[in-house]
Amino acid sequence: MQHPEIGPRRQRRLAMKYRRRRTIVAMVAVLVIAVPVTVVAAMHSLKSNITSSALRAGDGEVPEKITDELNVLILGSDTRELDAEDYGAADGARSDAMILAHISDDSSRIDAVQIPRDTMMDMPACEDTGSGASGPLRGMINSALNQGPACSVSAAEELTGVRVDHFVEVNFDGFATIVDALDGITVDLDEPLYDDKANLDLPAGEQTLDGVDALALARTRHAVGDGSDISRMGNQQMVMESIIDRAKSSHTLSRPNRLYGFLDAVTSSLRVDDELDSVSALGSLAATVSSVPKDSITFAIMPWQQAPDNQNRVVKSPAADAVFSAITADQPIAGLVDLAD
Repeated sequence: MQHPEIGPRRQRRLAMKYRRRRTIVAMVAVLVIAVPVTVVAAMHSLKSNITSSALRAGDGEVPEKITDELNVLILGSDTRELDAEDYGAADGARSDAMILAHISDDSSRIDAVQIPRDTMMDMPACEDTGSGASGPLRGMINSALNQGPACSVSAAEELTGVRVDHFVEVNFDGFATIVDALDGITVDLDEPLYDDKANLDLPAGEQTLDGVDALALARTRHAVGDGSDISRMGNQQMVMESIIDRAKSSHTLSRPNRLYGFLDAVTSSLRVDDELDSVSALGSLAATVSSVPKDSITFAIMPWQQAPDNQNRVVKSPAADAVFSAITADQPIAGLVDLAD
């Protein structure tokens, strides 16, 4: 599962870092919804903030659903319908982060698998759901979002064989707004980080970041490791952990104006599928997530290997198929991936 150009020692350090944070990230994957929605259920004025779009593009074949488990695709979107000077230049939209969160049939367990954005695959054709149509092609899974979240759902289902029941997307601008609504987040960096492509220039040590800097830290690839998507996952997880800590702190919860501002930012930043486009539906999902004990939440990075035709890309490894088969069968993934307490 080693990434190209990362030595064995560096690989082990990264793996340990990811494993230490797996519960935090799995919680983030669902608390993006769960933290605010329990309160939003009593704040119907925020309902109009939420936007929605189709879950699937067309009536094509979808993976079989064996039990009543729930699979939610969480997308962090780097759409450039924003201020490019703040976020760096790029064309179209990409899923900068993609997590498949599985809630077991009895709601006793959550397994969350982060799919590297640089994963190469044969993507299925996608009908037009408002962002244009695309034919079958080989490319990185993150590019599917160019045609909208329904195409990301189709690509994820093609890659994993897991039927997706819902998606939740949060965009770059929304991410930064959420951080600013919390009056910033605190991080502690082991070393200075600089990346002109992500507009990142941060010193070492503990510091409070505003939304733009927090986003730059989560996005940077050139300032960490070998510049790969795998290397930056640790920073993404650190930033998301800080957001959750801040959102759950008395700084936010004890101040109605701050809490409402945070909820307003979150709901304004989300795009969900049609079936989640209501306060009651989001509240129901939040209640389910909140009932799962922390020690029953497992996070893993999709098992991967170097793409045979490009050393800067990855493909899923044979071990990934076993992980996704377990999810389809509503079985725990902990025994199939390298996890540690």
